[in-house]
Amino acid sequence: MKLDNTNSNKPSTAYVLATWGVLAIGISSYLTGLWNSTFELNEKGFYLAVFLLAMFASVTLQKTIRDKEEGLPVTQIFVGICWVAFTSGIALLVIGLINADIFLSEKGFYGISFVLSLFAVITVQKNTRDLTNELKEIDSSVFPKSEEIVDTASEKSEII
Repeated sequence: MKLDNTNSNKPSTAYVLATWGVLAIGISSYLTGLWNSTFELNEKGFYLAVFLLAMFASVTLQKTIRDKEEGLPVTQIFVGICWVAFTSGIALLVIGLINADIFLSEKGFYGISFVLSLFAVITVQKNTRDLTNELKEIDSSVFPKSEEIVDTASEKSEII
């Protein structure tokens, strides 16, 4: 049996759809919890800003690390800034939740939805990069349309 390794980095459509789904679940969970919380508006703003900082910093850090591994020029100062922003976002959330006057279960909810979103946004960015060809054109499966999602789901269910 001979394996075809020509597209070894290309993720499957099902994996791309799953990562987009996980990202949507993580972000919507965090934001729904924040919207329904009893926090004052300034606290909600803090948690939203920390969330956005961490999401952006994680994507930037992942891209920077991958650029470096692929031999693309990356300055050490930029890598350092990415690490500082990423760790700051996580540290601010942890410090905020430790000092928040909410139930432990709520703290866990925010922590888990935050980590889920971090993982998902990094994976979505990785998939986007893997589906970008040498001409820097993005494969259409990176941003699937709803019709494609339904077609793919029905094809997979027929196989099962």
